[in-house]
Amino acid sequence: MGLLSDPNRRQALSRVVTRLNTPLCIISYLVGMGWFLGLAFHPFTLRTYISENSMGSTMVEEQFQGGDRALSYAREFAAHKKASGGSPVAWLERTMRGLGLEVYTQSFVRTLPFPDEATERYMVKGTNVYGILRAPRAASTESLVLSVPCSEGQNNNQAVGLLLALASYFRGQIYWAKDIIFLVNEHDLIGMEAWLEGYHDVNVTEIKSSVMMGRAGAIQAAVSLELNTDVTTSFDVIVEGLNGQLPNLDMVNLFHAFCQKNTLLCTIQGKLQRSDYDTFPGYLHNLQTLLLMVLKQGSGRPQGDHGLFLRYHIEAITLRGINSFRQYKYDMNTVGKTLEGMFRKLNNLSERLHQSYFFYLLPSLSRFVSIGIYMPAIGFILLILILRSLDLWIKLNRAGTTTEDGAADDDDQDAKPGFLSLATPIVICHATGLSLYYIPTMSQDMATDHFPVSESEAVVLISIAIYVAGLALPHNTHRYLTGAGSDQGWMTLKLISLLYLAIQLSCIALINFSLGFILAITIVPVAAIVQPTGPKVLYGILLVLVTPATTLLGSIFLYRELIEYPVSILECWQLFLQAIAGGILDHYLRRRYRAVKSEQAGQPLRVFYTEELNVIGGRNGGTILSSSREILLSWRLEILVLIAWDWIFNSFVFLFDFEIGSTGVVFHETS
Repeated sequence: MGLLSDPNRRQALSRVVTRLNTPLCIISYLVGMGWFLGLAFHPFTLRTYISENSMGSTMVEEQFQGGDRALSYAREFAAHKKASGGSPVAWLERTMRGLGLEVYTQSFVRTLPFPDEATERYMVKGTNVYGILRAPRAASTESLVLSVPCSEGQNNNQAVGLLLALASYFRGQIYWAKDIIFLVNEHDLIGMEAWLEGYHDVNVTEIKSSVMMGRAGAIQAAVSLELNTDVTTSFDVIVEGLNGQLPNLDMVNLFHAFCQKNTLLCTIQGKLQRSDYDTFPGYLHNLQTLLLMVLKQGSGRPQGDHGLFLRYHIEAITLRGINSFRQYKYDMNTVGKTLEGMFRKLNNLSERLHQSYFFYLLPSLSRFVSIGIYMPAIGFILLILILRSLDLWIKLNRAGTTTEDGAADDDDQDAKPGFLSLATPIVICHATGLSLYYIPTMSQDMATDHFPVSESEAVVLISIAIYVAGLALPHNTHRYLTGAGSDQGWMTLKLISLLYLAIQLSCIALINFSLGFILAITIVPVAAIVQPTGPKVLYGILLVLVTPATTLLGSIFLYRELIEYPVSILECWQLFLQAIAGGILDHYLRRRYRAVKSEQAGQPLRVFYTEELNVIGGRNGGTILSSSREILLSWRLEILVLIAWDWIFNSFVFLFDFEIGSTGVVFHETS
């Protein structure tokens, strides 16, 4: 406090911030990037461990031997699915009821805002089938879920067979203290969302579904199974959920522990763990795994059915069986024993999983990076915005002091920016953001009537048209407003923009670190250096390169390189366009938050970006009241985030287009 209260010390500090501002910003950026790259280094990571005492030991004897029965169920299911052309609801009901379960169905209908070209569907109709195994040793107050998506074609037939075989085996055991729900959901994520909304009696995504006639207790945990072959070589655990949410780390640790016990190979991001972690190749392997998780989490798209459970504070993971060319093969008995052990441990829970981490990064299954270790990486990046803001604030203070003391002539004084010169571009940018949010989906029918385009193409093209129409408005207003083209005008607006950007990125990083970091490492350096004076062509190119759409394009290319499926530039562009349309569709289907940006004609072009924000930071336990608050909060925050991003990017374009004279204000040092 003495440093700030003493005028001499405060003045010395201001000189340091002003004179060394650029070196400090460069050092801060390099430290932030170095910190992030060091997260995959072994000394920076922690060993995974199970925090929940009731799940701390794997000393249970699994006795599942129904592998052959699972394969028999799978063949029957495949035959009936092929005959019915979809989910064989009647056969599933009859089979589950024969196993002694309480069987219920739920039909649902969802009309998409525009046709999904990837799956060629506009109206989705389906039926979920679920059976409840009542706990013989307790009241129906708590439950567990084992779910399998009923996919098209021959996908997941073995998973359904294993689910039925496990249901038959679990029915004969007497140690269950929680109800177990065996769910076969149709149409993947849409069916799962319909079931979860019906189970919790909420309507978040406007899916029309029948009333659920049967319920178990409050769901404590869930496992989603995806299995397409009779034998597997490894299992991949998937953790990334909707809007970047992650399950409690104990769920991942529990799966890893039973895989080790049953000598079942397990992977994360499709990569096996290496033992030579202290070598450079081992470090690169961990870094690739970490980057894959960051890219997937930053996208906000649920990578499996488990991702929708997290919205209701239900800890869940997806297990995906892989059959590769590895030498060792595992049959259904081994997989069934692993799932049996996991459910027996989850059955011992006396409360919800809460003791382990909810915010983490995984360079491997045996090592993790906690939030306290990875947050300084983005903290150093955001420090650049604070340093630049302090520099501008000090210069504006000195300019105001010089004017008040009469040190400058009236003719040379900078015109102070008026309220209109600052408020007008802000209001216009916010209005453009609202237009981009509502008009594309509302005007798609009109566009398809007048132009030979599909509905999904119309949504993207309307977004581009709205941006192009409003692009010139914010940064041309200075020609008609007093003080808008002065040095104090652009510095004041940039100061506000930098602070606004710092707040936005800080909030994003707290909720979804991956999304915040991806945006920060691209936009922060350019936001700090761009100004009306200097090489305008270079600044214009940089503004294009740091738009989130360019970041999305680069992320797609990087992701395909990391998974060793490289694509050409044309293929990457096609994936980019699909991601934009898919991001908008995902928002309307699952309330996935996004701020889509793109570019056109050499200038940053705002289009709806497929990245989104996980505003559901508080875990609400899945109650109806909390879910209602979540719905209201999601609509308000989503609109605010969109208009905020629109204002930030337009503000920097506004700064870039200022018309400044050849002479500017000279800021004098005061003694």
